[in-house]
Formats: sequence, structure tokens, C-alpha cells
Amino acid sequence: MTPVRTARRSPARAVGVCAVVAALATLSAPAAWAKATPVKPNPARVAKPEAVPKPHQVQSRSAPLAQGRTALLPFQTAPFPYGGVDPGSGHPFFDVVNETGRRGHTTPYGRLYWEDETYHDNRVLLHIPKGFDIRRPSVIVVFFHGHGATLERDVLRRQHVADQITRSGANAVLIAPQFAVDAADSSVGRFGEPGAFGRFMGEATQALTKLHGDRRSALSFASAPVVFVAYSGGYVAAATCATKGGLKKRLRGVVLLDALYGELGKFTSWIENDRSAFFVSAYLGSTRDKNVELAGILASKDIAYETELDRPLNQGDVTFLSGASGGEDVSHRSFVTRAWVDNPIQDLLQRLPGFRR
Repeated sequence: MTPVRTARRSPARAVGVCAVVAALATLSAPAAWAKATPVKPNPARVAKPEAVPKPHQVQSRSAPLAQGRTALLPFQTAPFPYGGVDPGSGHPFFDVVNETGRRGHTTPYGRLYWEDETYHDNRVLLHIPKGFDIRRPSVIVVFFHGHGATLERDVLRRQHVADQITRSGANAVLIAPQFAVDAADSSVGRFGEPGAFGRFMGEATQALTKLHGDRRSALSFASAPVVFVAYSGGYVAAATCATKGGLKKRLRGVVLLDALYGELGKFTSWIENDRSAFFVSAYLGSTRDKNVELAGILASKDIAYETELDRPLNQGDVTFLSGASGGEDVSHRSFVTRAWVDNPIQDLLQRLPGFRR
């Protein structure tokens, strides 16, 4: 097991908007933003963060799991296959049909992918770690993979997402749907429909209950708070499901791993409308400018944020974190396993108070 390596940090402290804006601007912002007048928060508009909600305590004789359980299962409510309307263009998702009736989708970058190769996989990766205890508060991690990914090759074996959850010691489970298979496409498929992600989570509750083996675990899985973790091109799914997925207050956090390529309006709306949830965006060079831009938008709305992650995560926290602090060998491709620390998902789960196994 690779030990968690924590980057050197200064002592924990709350960072006001003025100081943070100046710090980010000095490091990475365009000159015009660096010269902008910082916005001081209006105390009357800064909401007091709420405590982390605890799910229902199940009265069960079921002992903690003696062995972890992992499965790849087909879902009827998975993002794909999908033959509806592309929410980005308003046109049919499959906009190309060849002479044999084969359907294809053209991405915003002009790349053509075929339905039978790219948009056919309805499987979802589920993982319940060894020691998971339905009698204790739990949290559900939903992982949105990036471009060029498959659940088995990348999410499981290369990025070790399930392993990070197990090693974190958190009473957490993993749900990771397959989107476009091994393709440079961020399409969200069925998840673009209002409430579709909520229906997906309903099916996930049933699947997790069956995988766990105790039918009384259904209440825990149905009420557990949810945290989104999106890598790279998974940002579109995270933004879409946060704003139109139907989870409402059940969504307690959004984490972007070098993933803020766009959808700033949706992320701003979600952060502004739920000041009891946390938001973490860690970045490298390719997403630095968008992180600076979102930081400026939040500053103009008197929403304070920090640029260090040096204490437990609390509801209402907003953090913009430079992944370069992890060392020169940190890259976009390795960011799920090596960012500001080794195994960043493991590190984040260990910062959630009240969800230990």
C-alpha cells in the first residue's frame, strides 16, 4: 500500500476573501485580475455552515463486513445507452446515421463516435469496503471518470478509486457509472434529463443493498449523504447532476480533480444556493485559469474560500488547491492517484469528520 504523503503546509487558518484573491492572483491570475480590487465579504450575507447530517442509525445485528465487495452491474437508469436529446445542442444525441443504420454522435470538437462502440455500456462500478458498518453513519462517493476511460482498466486498476476508499478508513461506498467508453467525450446521456440522476441513485440503493447482503442496509444507503468526485472531463456530469439531479440537500460535497474546464455558472449556482455543502477544486496548469475565474466570481458574491487544505473538511468550506504542491512529477494523467498528496480521494475522505468505520 502506498503511504499517504502530505504536502508541507502552513498552520491551519481561515483565509479571508481579500487575502485569498491576492494570493491566487499573484500565483496564476492574469494581470488584469491581479490588479482588481478585492471584495470584502459582507458578514450579513455569509451564511453559517451547518453540521454534517448523519444518516439514520439502523438497528441491526449485522456485523461489519468481513470482506470487501466489488461488482460491475448493468443499470436500467445508467447514463448510456441513450437515444434522446443532447442537452447541449437541443438536437438528437445521435446526429449521424450511416447506410447500414449505424448511429453516431458528433462531439463539440467534431469527433464522431459510434453508438455500438462508445455509448452502449450501462454498467456501474459498486464497491463496499471491508469493515463497512451499516449501523454507523456512512457516505456515498459518486465518481465521474474523465475522457478515455473504462471502469475496469482505469477507475479500478489505474486510478485505484475503490482501493483509496478502502484505505481511507471511512464508512463509505463507491458508485461509478460508465459514460462514453474510452473516448474524448464528456456527454452525460440520460443524466441530462431533470431528476434522472435521482432515479439512478434509487436503483443504486437497491444494488448496494443486494451487494451488502442485509436488506436492512437499504435505509442507510437511501439516506446517506453523497459526495461527488469528478476527474478531468467528468466535470460536465458533476455540474449537471449537482444542479438538476434531484438530490437537493443530500449532496454534501463536490470535489474536482483537475476538472474545472467549464460549467462555471452551474458550479456557482450550486455553491451559492447551498452554503452547507463543501466544494474543493484542485488544479494544474490546464484548469488554472478557470479556477481563478470561479474564485473571482465567488469573491464578488462575498463567498469566502481558502487555498490550503490543512484541516478537516467542514460544511460550507470552499477550497481552490494547487496540485503543483505535490511535486514536479504530478501530472494530469496521474492526478487521481498523485496530486497535492498521494491518493487524494483517500485524503479527502479522511478529512470528513464523523464517518469512520
